[in-house]
Amino acid sequence: MRTNYFKKPVALLERIILASSNEGDVVLDPFCGCGTTIAAAQKLNREWIGIDITHLSVGLQKLRLKDSFGLTAGKDYKVIGQPEDLAGAKKLAEEDKYGFQWWILPLIGAKAFGSEAGKKVGKKGADGGIDGMIVFTDDNSGKAKRVIVSVKGGHVNVAHIRDLVGTIDREKAAIGIFLTLEKPTKPMIEEALGKGFYHSDGWGKDYPRLQILTVEEVLAGKQPNLPPNIDTFKKAGKITAAKSLQSGLFAETPENIEESGDPSSIS
Repeated sequence: MRTNYFKKPVALLERIILASSNEGDVVLDPFCGCGTTIAAAQKLNREWIGIDITHLSVGLQKLRLKDSFGLTAGKDYKVIGQPEDLAGAKKLAEEDKYGFQWWILPLIGAKAFGSEAGKKVGKKGADGGIDGMIVFTDDNSGKAKRVIVSVKGGHVNVAHIRDLVGTIDREKAAIGIFLTLEKPTKPMIEEALGKGFYHSDGWGKDYPRLQILTVEEVLAGKQPNLPPNIDTFKKAGKITAAKSLQSGLFAETPENIEESGDPSSIS
């Protein structure tokens, strides 16, 4: 199921970029929002720099670059102003609860709950135990299955796992992911194992119904164990784009502005 990120007309941005720059030139978007300018610049073989003030917006752009071009943050482009290690993750969790959620969710391919495609608005407050969502289609029925993600940046215990179990059942979700900054306790792991498996008829395989991932594991490259998305195999390919390392995305926080003096001075 392909996510629709395109709120601004991409064709218009492509015409503007073609008329005002050459291949290899740098395109700067200081308020890049959902990343339409960045996507157009990438497609037209331009270098680019994108700046935005929210972790949610930067996260949406990461998902868009991955979905459209197969680009990965840290490998194909740099992201400045977001955590790069466990210490940075802990600092963000302490200072900005929702910023922490919006930063970590895209790292497992999840979108913040309550955010519509292309909007820099995520749900705050009562969320019914749902912080993020992943959608996949694992058979030829075309029916999308949901993965519910719960993010915890503080102390965790077995009660949180039981709460997620109830949310999975209530929402009729295929799988639940518990994403935690702290390491899970033995009772938490046992409770998760007791939830059993989701069986994918399309792939003929079982997947743990409730999975626990730590932020440390995600930073090391671990991903949820989910059925491959059949839609991915049906696509003809990604949008043609330049292979060069891009300048990157910039999360414009007060700390970064103070350190750099000028957000547009990134190289």
